[in-house]
Amino acid sequence: MTTPSVTTGMLIRRPVSEVFQAFTEPGVTSWFWFTHADRRLTVGSEATWTWGMYGVSTRVAVKAMTSDRRILIDWHLEDHPSEIEILFEERGRSTWVEIINRGFEDTEDGMAAALDAKEGFALVLAGAKLWLEQAIEPRFVLDRFPDQVREDWKLR
Repeated sequence: MTTPSVTTGMLIRRPVSEVFQAFTEPGVTSWFWFTHADRRLTVGSEATWTWGMYGVSTRVAVKAMTSDRRILIDWHLEDHPSEIEILFEERGRSTWVEIINRGFEDTEDGMAAALDAKEGFALVLAGAKLWLEQAIEPRFVLDRFPDQVREDWKLR
């Protein structure tokens, strides 16, 4: 019996090295995913990712990484541990990015969490595409749960 997993992918029309860096360098990633990270992702590192607008943080542990090809991390977002694999496939001057999220419980709550994760990662990829291709700051993650945005964040 396997645990539920979700997969989503998107073509980003930028070179693979640039797209890979966007997912490892918090100064870039913070434009389209989380608001802050305490360090760059490297093999064996642990980082804290923060979504300031929601007052939520999570620790991520990098289990494996192959430059321009793959990032494998464990995270515990809201006490739901899972594994995230981000794959990068060079397609000429473009990059196919696929995110696989594994380790959900085989329960009704686990299935709901898996579906939420798929939706979230689709928004992350759309945001990465918009930022990397057009230099437009997406607000997808911020605008996904507007009623949960912290009051002090709304004042910015």
